[in-house]
Amino acid sequence: MGDEATTNGYSNKTSNVDENLQRQKEIDEWLPITSSRNAKWWYSAFHNVTAMVGAGVLGLPSAMASLGWGPGVVILILSWVITLYTLWQMIEMHEMVPGKRFDRYHELGQHAFGEKLGLWIVVPQQLICEVGVDIVYMVTGGTSLKNIHDLACKKNCKSIKSTYFIMIFASVHFVISHLPNFNSITGISLAAAVMSLSYSTIAWTASVHKGVQQGVNYSYKDSTTSGKVLDFFNALGTIAFAYAGHNVVLEIQATIPSTPEKPSKGPMWKGAVVGYIIVALCYFPVALIGYYVFGNNVDSNILSSLQKPEGLIIAANAFVVIHVIGSYQIYAMPVFDMIESVLVKKMHFRPTRILRFTARTVYVALTMFVAITFPFFGGLLGFFGGFAFAPTTYFIPCIMWLAVYKPKMFSLSWCTNWICIILGLLLMILAPIGGLRAIILDVKTYKFYS
Repeated sequence: MGDEATTNGYSNKTSNVDENLQRQKEIDEWLPITSSRNAKWWYSAFHNVTAMVGAGVLGLPSAMASLGWGPGVVILILSWVITLYTLWQMIEMHEMVPGKRFDRYHELGQHAFGEKLGLWIVVPQQLICEVGVDIVYMVTGGTSLKNIHDLACKKNCKSIKSTYFIMIFASVHFVISHLPNFNSITGISLAAAVMSLSYSTIAWTASVHKGVQQGVNYSYKDSTTSGKVLDFFNALGTIAFAYAGHNVVLEIQATIPSTPEKPSKGPMWKGAVVGYIIVALCYFPVALIGYYVFGNNVDSNILSSLQKPEGLIIAANAFVVIHVIGSYQIYAMPVFDMIESVLVKKMHFRPTRILRFTARTVYVALTMFVAITFPFFGGLLGFFGGFAFAPTTYFIPCIMWLAVYKPKMFSLSWCTNWICIILGLLLMILAPIGGLRAIILDVKTYKFYS
């Protein structure tokens, strides 16, 4: 009798474990990050380009104007090298435990720092980054649509508020946000990556065509010492924002198939290197030529400084719109994954299309509302770039590497990681100060919903 009860208890436990595993499998197949694992290496390339190149590249000439030639060039190159190194670290750590994949940034954080601490370190930063980017891209998309309208329709045209253009841009996302996972937005991401290279090329070639402006000045914009310093800090944040693809790198790698013989890190790294070469081709010519042509009179968005040739600038703004549509989706997908995970795993909702439709629609509406309320493009770049992107891009991967691999003190790996951590911490502390000042200056002249 006792043996029979024990057997029944054991079989019930086994049955419960099997049911839980089956439910977990069904949830994983429904969630956007883990539902499809058949991506190719070139998916990684253009997903990385779409994630990295965006609103940031348009602000680089303005950042150069606040940094000056020497510091500007050094910081641009240093950021490219550091972020490529931390990207490599994350790709390597994705499958460092045999038989397990860290499909999300916070899962890697939990492995490195512990279940609870890892969540608290990574999730707030990652959410600020991804939601922050989506807000900035709402502003960018709306601004570019307004630029197209203003350039194409100069006579007998009624002026339309920026608010409405942001709403028009958001309307696209109310539709395409319901595509289920990363692989389903591959076409959009590819188009966005092509557009990023196209409008970056237009930005610097149109600058060359315009020629160096008469009386161009390469001195700092602000006449006061405090103003120069704060502008410098804001520019650091703008550059940090430009190198911000790390928040989605593990989620992109999660879509690539992996076996012990052919781990996903091979194709992912190949795609990342190709992506970073394209990033360099976009960033360096735009930053250096834009600053060379306009000096310290360059706008926070380089396309606003370029009014002619009109047809080309209209095309560039259209390319920006298409690109930030793709970028918005790349950054929104991990947020959708987090929201849907909480709803299904913690709050025990059934994984249905209605649940997904409601959650994603509410998210798009919220980012649209914040973008309409606070459309301060230059200040937003600096603030979000320093406050959120510096940790997740520049030094959290290094801290994880030290925590997991424990390299020997004063070895090359140990020294490299600590240099990145110190530079990243400085960036995180200084950049938001400048960004906040830029936002405050914009607020003084801004009328809400104008």
